[in-house]
Amino acid sequence: MPRHPHSRYLAALAALLAACATTRSAEEPEAEGPIIDRVRIEGAKQLSEAELKKHILTAESGWLPFSEPHRFDANAWQADLRRLERYYQAQGYYQAKVLEDEVDLSREGHVSLRVRLEEGSPTLLSKVSLLGLEELPPEHRGAVLAASKLRPGEVFEEENWGAAKAAIRSRLRELGYAEAVVEGEATVDVATRKAEVHLEVRPGLRYRFGRIFVATAPNPKVSSARIQEQASEAIKTGEVYSEAALADAQARVFAMGVFGAVKVNRGAPDRQMGTVPVVVDVREAPFHTERLGGGVGVDQTRQEARLVGEYTHRNFFGGLRRYTLRGKVGYSFLPGAVSVFRGDDESKHGASFQLVNEFEQPRLFLPTLSFRSSLELTRGMEPAYDFWGGSLTFGVVWRPRTDLAVFPSFNLDAYRLSTPVPLGGTSKEELFGCELDCVLSYFEQTIELDRRDDKYEPRSGYYLALSLQEGGGPNLPFYLRLLPEARAYLSFGSEKQVTLGGKLKLGTLLTDRPQPTPIVARFFSGGGSSMRGFNTRRLSPLRTTEGGTNLPVGGDGLFESSVELRYNFAGDWVLAAFLDSGFVTSQSFGFGDPGYVPQNLLFAVGLGLRYRTPLGPIRLDLARRLPVGPPLEVNPPPAEKLPGRCFTSGIWGADPGYAGSPEDLCSFHVSIGEAF
Repeated sequence: MPRHPHSRYLAALAALLAACATTRSAEEPEAEGPIIDRVRIEGAKQLSEAELKKHILTAESGWLPFSEPHRFDANAWQADLRRLERYYQAQGYYQAKVLEDEVDLSREGHVSLRVRLEEGSPTLLSKVSLLGLEELPPEHRGAVLAASKLRPGEVFEEENWGAAKAAIRSRLRELGYAEAVVEGEATVDVATRKAEVHLEVRPGLRYRFGRIFVATAPNPKVSSARIQEQASEAIKTGEVYSEAALADAQARVFAMGVFGAVKVNRGAPDRQMGTVPVVVDVREAPFHTERLGGGVGVDQTRQEARLVGEYTHRNFFGGLRRYTLRGKVGYSFLPGAVSVFRGDDESKHGASFQLVNEFEQPRLFLPTLSFRSSLELTRGMEPAYDFWGGSLTFGVVWRPRTDLAVFPSFNLDAYRLSTPVPLGGTSKEELFGCELDCVLSYFEQTIELDRRDDKYEPRSGYYLALSLQEGGGPNLPFYLRLLPEARAYLSFGSEKQVTLGGKLKLGTLLTDRPQPTPIVARFFSGGGSSMRGFNTRRLSPLRTTEGGTNLPVGGDGLFESSVELRYNFAGDWVLAAFLDSGFVTSQSFGFGDPGYVPQNLLFAVGLGLRYRTPLGPIRLDLARRLPVGPPLEVNPPPAEKLPGRCFTSGIWGADPGYAGSPEDLCSFHVSIGEAF
């Protein structure tokens, strides 16, 4: 058939129109599914509904303002039904099945979902066999058997099966069997609901550590010898191979503070010599860093805004000497901005600053020793006094392990104290426990054992510390100050979303004379990082001024404890509930008096909300004291005892002489960083 003379032009036009139509179709957004209001999982008894929801893609829309709504996808929902059955199987319920599911579209633009399950009976382990350990020494064989958590009669869970193989392999390598291999299989009889596990172990040779090699980028500033020296504190040539030693070496090299990345691995084993070389791979970080930030601290009796900065030179005059300059500038309102602007008597405001110069000389005779000194200049305000001051510290830090530090030091502190408040006949020297130009010198020994997984947001582990001071000054008595502290953390839940933390802190200040101890050495409590039932530094013996203001003046005995439950309920949001207790007494801690603690102890319960940021969690805590414990020590005693108030209002009031009076019953705290 002959072609039309314009057919090729018509064909080109048709192709162009089709391409345009295709382009428009591709650019048009696909129609969004309805918003998911609710997802119900019925029949879940052995596994919780909340746990099951975490393992499917379909999720309810969030209730927080401005949160992104979750929309329904029919294909994803069908896949989720299969995921539910598979997750049950992984937990040992191989007979679990979805009986029915319902998609309710009765509300326009919204959907509610329901699924009904039948869990069935669990599959139990009927037999666990472990072969290949016959040639190991009895003590090694026992250690490997203890590493396996699989026991006949328990529910067979696939995660535990995989973890058992990894645990046995890890234990063997910890014992020096660097090439240990663990293989096996698990058979499941769905009909009889029984499972058998067979493991075969090939330990291989037992190795010892060989040479340490260092891999760096071209033209490194840190010599390989220094890196080898730090690594060899954990890895001794000729000692039995251990993966824990590799991890310790990696931590020691990273603690040098000059590397952005550190990896310590074993090299290819030398079977003929029975040794394993070690390779330390490092990448140097910038030797100069600058940081700048800011923050606020808010409660009823103190509001403060501050700007902070830090400069660090990690190779100051060579030799990996470290110089750090830290500064903080702030402006404070006591007892609050409203009181200051209102012109209340005895309210005050002003600028404060802190400037710290710190120098550290590593490798002082030994790789585990370093010399540290610091010079601090400061100006600040407290309710009872204002001060200008400075502090000089120098000492030696000993780190026999990466998680243990011992720091004996000598310290010289000098303060210029002042207060504009009339004290009702009491001299300032009597109030402060020292002259207005207050000079203290003391020796201090600090010991810290830090086994937390994260110093800023810990979820597991523990922390132990002890501070001991022996000092005095011109016209001051000799004093001994003891301050032990312990913290512990435990996380649980399917994704470790719940963390339980606890803290205990004691303090006592002893002198050889009856005269008052210097106020700058006394204990204060209260605030977002201590006893949250009181505002900042308000848990303390009080001194009443001529104007009737109660000033916290500190004490010689301290007790603080806290139990906190944290729940990471959505993204970076964390909800917390806590019980704090504590006291500060004018006398030293009564270790020999069985009634001392219960007679003075005050309690507070509260709730907190946190939002995690790279600088640490932004934290809001609300606390209310319980009607347990005595009023605070007030000198002179008040002529009239007023009933307690919550946030200076009539709600949640208490009778006169209530626990912790005359301070408010409630407190709130806004800050950055965990309470402990």
